Amino acid sequence: MKTQRQQLILKLIASTPIATQDQLARELRRRGLRVTQATVSRDIKELGLIKVPAGENLYRYAAPPGQRLINPYGRLQRLFADSVTKIDDSENLILIRTLPGTAHAVASCLDSLDWPEVIGTVAGDDTILVIVKPQEAVATVLQRFRELGEG
Repeated sequence: MKTQRQQLILKLIASTPIATQDQLARELRRRGLRVTQATVSRDIKELGLIKVPAGENLYRYAAPPGQRLINPYGRLQRLFADSVTKIDDSENLILIRTLPGTAHAVASCLDSLDWPEVIGTVAGDDTILVIVKPQEAVATVLQRFRELGEG
């Protein structure tokens, strides 16, 4: 659901001058999606949308320049579903176990999302160490990982 919503957001901002999160949420609702402002805000952040000039004192959302209009979150969902076998945490660290040989792909995709709470990942062959800051954000990141696993 998230992948389709984010793909629709990219199509909307490419074809319609959308200036606010509220306007974007209304457009999504008009197309039958049930969204909140918080959901739209997260999507904007995950997609890396920027505001660009659209006239005198007017701005609109746009995809970052030079970035392909693909959804790294969708790729990460598929990688999680196909590769991740276990997730555990301690303090501000999250350990992700994967099938052998897939940890680097999962970690690279995680890094491309630029979640502000994730200050880095270290990947081996079948293990990823995710470093989260602040420690209180671990629950949020774990919830995102659970959502990824649910696909």
